[in-house]
This record gives sequence, C-alpha cells and structure tokens, in this order.
Amino acid sequence: MASPLNNTTTSDQEMADLERHDYVERVQWVLNTPKPPGLSQELIGTAVSWRNKVPFLNMQSGLKHELFSMLKATFPILSWCQNYNPNQFKHDLLAGLTLASLCIPQSIGYATLAKLDPQYGLYTSVVPPLIYTLMGTSREIAIGPVAVISLLLSSMVQKLEDPMANPIAYHKLVLTVTFFAGTFQAAFGLFRSGFLIDFLSHAAIVGFMAGAAIVIGLQQLKGLLGITHFTNKTDVVSWNPYNFLLGCSFLIFILITRFLGRKNKKLFWLPAIAPLVSVVLATLIVFLTKADKHGVDIVKHIKGGLNPSSVDQLQFNGPHVGELAKIGLIVAIIALTEAIAVGRSFAAIKGYHLDGNKEMVAMGFMNIIGSFTSCYVATGSFSRTAVNFSAGCETAMSNIVMAVTVFISLELLTKLLYYTPVAILASIILSALPGLIDVNEACNIWKVDKLDFLACIGAFLGVLFATVEIGLLMAVTISFAKIIVVSIRPGTETLGKLPETDAFGDVNQYPMAVKTPGVLIMRLKSALLCFANANFVRERIMKWVIEEEKDSKLRNAEKTIQIVILDISNLMDIDTSGIASLEELHKNFDSNGMKLAIANPRWQVIHKLKLANFVPKIGGRVFLSIGEAMASFSI
Repeated sequence: MASPLNNTTTSDQEMADLERHDYVERVQWVLNTPKPPGLSQELIGTAVSWRNKVPFLNMQSGLKHELFSMLKATFPILSWCQNYNPNQFKHDLLAGLTLASLCIPQSIGYATLAKLDPQYGLYTSVVPPLIYTLMGTSREIAIGPVAVISLLLSSMVQKLEDPMANPIAYHKLVLTVTFFAGTFQAAFGLFRSGFLIDFLSHAAIVGFMAGAAIVIGLQQLKGLLGITHFTNKTDVVSWNPYNFLLGCSFLIFILITRFLGRKNKKLFWLPAIAPLVSVVLATLIVFLTKADKHGVDIVKHIKGGLNPSSVDQLQFNGPHVGELAKIGLIVAIIALTEAIAVGRSFAAIKGYHLDGNKEMVAMGFMNIIGSFTSCYVATGSFSRTAVNFSAGCETAMSNIVMAVTVFISLELLTKLLYYTPVAILASIILSALPGLIDVNEACNIWKVDKLDFLACIGAFLGVLFATVEIGLLMAVTISFAKIIVVSIRPGTETLGKLPETDAFGDVNQYPMAVKTPGVLIMRLKSALLCFANANFVRERIMKWVIEEEKDSKLRNAEKTIQIVILDISNLMDIDTSGIASLEELHKNFDSNGMKLAIANPRWQVIHKLKLANFVPKIGGRVFLSIGEAMASFSI
C-alpha cells in the first residue's frame, strides 16, 4: 500500500507535468500563428476598404439605392436637409447674417493683405462657402479668406511677380496657386493621405500663427499710419495723423466690443457687427468731411457684380509652374491644418464626428472651383466660426446665408464703399490678430514637452526674422529631428512584479515592484527595432545586465542573473539588423551562462523571428507573457 507521502509526491509531480504541458501548448499558440498579411495584401486591403467606402464601387444592391448613397456620400447636405425644419433655418438665418456683418469688412481687409483688389476677398466669400455647404461635414465652420493664408500668398507669390508693378500677372499667379492648393487638398482626401498635415505639429502651428500675427501687425501699421513707403527713411512728418486717428479710434472701439462680448455671452453679436459698424461710420465721416482731400487714404473703386470667370487666367505653361505648385502645396497643408483643427474643436463641443477625409475633399473642390471664379484660397476661419457658433447656427446653411448676403452686397453696396478709409481695414485686421497669439498654449507646451516647444519657438522666430517658408521649414525639421532622436535612442526599463497582482511594472515608476532573484526582466520602449537603433538597444541591454550583475555581487546575492526575459510587447516590427542584435545578445548571454527568453511578441515580429530561425537558436523560449516565462522557468 502506497504511503500518503508518496501519494503527495506523485500528485505534485502530476500537477507539475500538467502545468508544463499547458505552458508548452501555450508556447505553440505563439509559434504557430498564421502568416501575417504582407505589403501587397495590406495595399489590397486598403483598396477594398476604399471600395466599401465609395458606394458606386460596390454594386451589390439596387442601382437606385447605390446612386443615392453615392450622392449622399459626396454631398452630405442631402443627409441633413431631409430633416431640416423652419426653426433650424431661423437660427441659421440669424447666424448667417451675423457672420456676413463680420465677413464683409474682414474679406476686404484680407484681400488687401494678399496684395489683391478688395473685391477678390468678397468673391472668395461667395463661391467657396456654397461649395463647402454641399460637400463639407462641419455644421459650424465658416468659410472664407483668412489672415494667415493671405500673408502666405503675398509673401511667397510676390517673389515671382511684383503685385505693384504688374498686378494682373500677380493675380493670375495667385489664382493658379489656388488651383494647385485645391488639387492637393482634394488628392489628400481622395487617397486618404490626411496624415501629411500632421507633419506640422500642434506646437509648430502655435508658433507659426504667433509669428505670422506679428508680421501681419507690422505690415498693417503702414495702413494705420497712412505711410506710403514703410522704410528706414520714414520720419514723423511722413505719416498722416488723420489716418492714425481714424484707425486707432475704431480699433479701440472694436476691442472694447470684443471685451464686452466675452464678459456677457448674450452680447456675442456686438463684436460680430463692430467691424461693419466701423466701416459704415468711418466711410460716412470721410464722405461728409472730405477727409480724402486731406491725406486720408481710401479704398476707392471696388468692382461689384457676380464672380467673373477666371478659367482662362490660370497659368500652366509659364516659367513659374513648379514654384506655384510648391507654394500651392504649402498653402494647402496650412489651410487644411487650420480648417480641420477649427472644425474638430467645435464638432467636439456639439458631440458629433468630423470626417477628415471628406473635409479635405470638400476644401479641395471649393478651392478648385474658386480658382475658376476669381477666388483665392479659402479655408475655415477660427474667429468667424466662433461667431457662427455663438450666434446659434444649426447647420452649414449659415454659410449659404452669408454667401448670399455677400453677393447682394457685391451687387448693390460696393459703390458705397468708395470712401472707406484704408486705416479702418488695417484696424479690423489688427483687431483679429490677438486671437492668433496663444501665449498660454505656448507656456503649456514648454511645461509638457521641451522639444515641442523648440519646434514652436523655431517656427515663431523663423517667420518673424526670416520668411514664412524658413519658419515652416524650421518647425518641420525640428519635429522630424525629435522623431529621429526618439526612434534611434529608445529607452529600456527594468521590470518587477507588483505586490498582490499578476502585473509587472517599471521598478523606477513603481518602487514597490519586487525583482525575482536570478531573473532580469527588461522591456523595450520602442515600436521598431531596426538598423537605426539596433546597436543602441543592444548596448543598452548589455549595460543593464552588467550593472545588475555588479549589484548582485555587492549584495552577496545567492543567485546572479541566470535568465534575461525581454518583453517586446511594444515592438510592432523588426528588421534584419534588429534580429542580428538579438542574436548577438543571445550569444553574449550564453557565453556568460545566462539564458535569453522572449515574452509577448507581436504578430509581425514573431513571424520574422521564425523566418530568421531565431526561435530555435534560443531554445524555443518564446512565451505569451512575462508571467508565463517566469512560471515556465520555475517548474
């Protein structure tokens, strides 16, 4: 008869054998995964995904239903207009009229900032908003010319053609840039390439906007002071005090109304109509006092009427086509970045999703059609969108109301703007600039990420002291440098088991984490192990192992390191250089009496490790998790 002690021993042995069988079986789960999709399959998958998203490419149901689905996907207005009601129109009508009162003076001012005749700003506030309403997905965004894009165009295009010496040729180049910008924007959306706008980080945009605001402000001083030639030869006598008095008076008026509007949300309409009121009052003052005879600069003739066709003015055969395409690409990215940031901000407040790719397509087509109808690059304006939101807009119908109001103004009111002083337009632009300088956000960037702040300050200083292109280039270069530094110098962390849990954490982050004698657990803090960082990672791991060995000897520990478990759960992909570095680690560990184990490998990684015959080299020590690896070695 067997003794109880023998029975217990047999039972423990059976349990150990059972657990070992379970671990071996779970290891096979890792090693026997199916082949992951290759590059060609991923591309085909993207094409299939795109096919499913474009209804007319998937003709499994009725033609009529598919046709209507295609139209709704292309023109979102068909979706929301089915349930549109009079109450919503009442809100959109009020918002659109409020928007137009701000848009008209701003559009005239931004056109002059772009070195174009004033009517082109009004043209840009008619056709693009109508096209966007048909194709866009944002309910609040207000479309039209903006200060930063106007500055970009004037600063870059005037290097190719002088707007003062040859305004017609300059205007043709601006229209061509608009066409290229729209083409790039539409292509980004159609090919789902919106990630390109992410090359301009949030920090870079904050710095760029601030630098652009200061440059615009310095340029508008010329109009505010009434100086014809703003050079180092300008003296006190050269500027006109009447221009300065008019401009500063109404600038103070606009800023006061903005302050009151922020203090009392019910007075949102006050800062919205203040620019239009300023234009009307200043025009009346100049007309009644004949101030233009005393040196006050006025707008003079503004051409009215419907947007004229400009298809024949696009320049595709001239010597500057390459430069115009480059400018179009830069403008397209900046315009999309601003518009999508604005749209997503207000969509988040209202609690609905903004389709970024549809936004890009809508922006692209509105600028392409705009280039055919005498418009320059339009995008979403933060200041006007905020007014639209505050005025209670329900849908994009407010853009239609605004566009119709601007068109009526072009037909009937342009002659009344003949005596509008230039200083008023300068004051309107200057009043909008504080919103572009976000000091609080720059401070937050400094607190959170110093490298991000470096991109921010690089863009700011580049725009301010060099050119717009230099500022953007500096920001993108710093951002790329940050990515490269993080990629080629990834960190590693030593893990320990957290008490009373099955989790493992960084011993520096969690001081209570317990290390297991004789076992060193390390985790890679990188998504890619490749030629750029493989040697650095290998040296970093070896350094940690050597330091741990020294610490063990100093503590007179019973066990020095016998097993190194490498947690690669963060690793998304690996190349041949990365595999070679792991093989070298294995050889070094093996020569020093240590074993290397791999825990929690991702699909692509384990597949490549098997193809490289790395798994047999380490004795098949590949586990689902760190806990599995620890338990396997303890059995």
